[in-house]
Amino acid sequence: MSTYHPLSEAQAIEYARQIPNLFQAGSDLTSHEIGDGNLNLVFHISETATGKSIILKQALPYAKVVGESWPLTLDRARIESEALLIEESLNPDLVPHVYAYDADLALTVMEDLSDHVIMRRGLIERNQYPLFAEHIGRFLANTLFFTSDLGKNQQEKKIQQGRFINPELCKITEDLIFDDPYRDAETNNIEANIRDAAEQLWADSELHFEVAILRNKFLTSAQALLHGDLHTGSIFIKPDSTKVIDPEFAYYGPMGFDIGAVLANLLLNYAAQEGWSKDTQSRASYRAYLLQTVKYVWTHFETNFRTLWNEHCVDRVFQAPGYQDHFLANLLQDTVGFAGAKMVRRIVGLAHVADIDKIEDAAARERAQRLALAIGTSFIRTNRQVKSIDELIAIATQESAEERGFVL
Repeated sequence: MSTYHPLSEAQAIEYARQIPNLFQAGSDLTSHEIGDGNLNLVFHISETATGKSIILKQALPYAKVVGESWPLTLDRARIESEALLIEESLNPDLVPHVYAYDADLALTVMEDLSDHVIMRRGLIERNQYPLFAEHIGRFLANTLFFTSDLGKNQQEKKIQQGRFINPELCKITEDLIFDDPYRDAETNNIEANIRDAAEQLWADSELHFEVAILRNKFLTSAQALLHGDLHTGSIFIKPDSTKVIDPEFAYYGPMGFDIGAVLANLLLNYAAQEGWSKDTQSRASYRAYLLQTVKYVWTHFETNFRTLWNEHCVDRVFQAPGYQDHFLANLLQDTVGFAGAKMVRRIVGLAHVADIDKIEDAAARERAQRLALAIGTSFIRTNRQVKSIDELIAIATQESAEERGFVL
């Protein structure tokens, strides 16, 4: 019989006491529940005398954002823990260390990152992170390459793929990203002043065709182990450090989905500068930083990925002249398409982003929403024709100019 039960703060403290080699025997421990996400309980446990601290993350058997009417598997805690361990083995400086995993309680104990900030908040505050593009580009290259048929024994990859069958959380993605935004779904969350834009989405059959292609790739293309939800709320950051967290949506899918998620969230903040920048000059300056970061994420990823391919590819056939270029050209197109889909869902779908939703001025918020939709839909429409990352930058620049009533 399962011993699962959601922990109280007192129970979280008692659990932490039992973890070997972490805290002094009998020391005073404090806890506070810090979970502000959609799915889990998160406890911060600290030792008063030393300041040493850890994080206990417990999966709930339902979506916290909705309630018990939306049940979820507790196996996602195992998936998250195992994904973190794999990611740490490939990127030891870019993910939190996992101290323990408790299957009965669906509980993961990991390194505390309180000296970092959630990247989404940092971008809302208009901070700059000069090492982020290199860090996340390397994380994506290492993780995607070494869990794919390019860099992992292909029979071992099939076995590992079986451990990351994640149907319930994949179903959330399949519905909330590739279906609901394109119809009048009950789960959609649409502000009344952009209802017209949502209705245009629902009636756009050419856009639906492109979304169908992307949805099919998400359903069928098991290229590599994905984080599955790699947005700026799943990244802890400070100027000299980047840590990727929360891979509970991990599964084997198309590489471009993870890369596109990172770019989409940078560009959602780009759109949100309608509300966060104080004047035209500061808006232009911070948007230039964000676009540069978008470009550098891709170029750092591509450079690292090509190096890994040239030095560690396990398949002779994949070393055929020209195939690497062909693969990366297709991957860039997938990245652009998935980035567009991620942007659209954050405006008209169930779960939005604080970058835009926390803009208090209604007119500025609406401009940001419409700009994000314009960029996202343009990415979806054109993804299969994109040849370089500069074209993605040009689309974002063009759409922002048009939203402001002029063309650069």
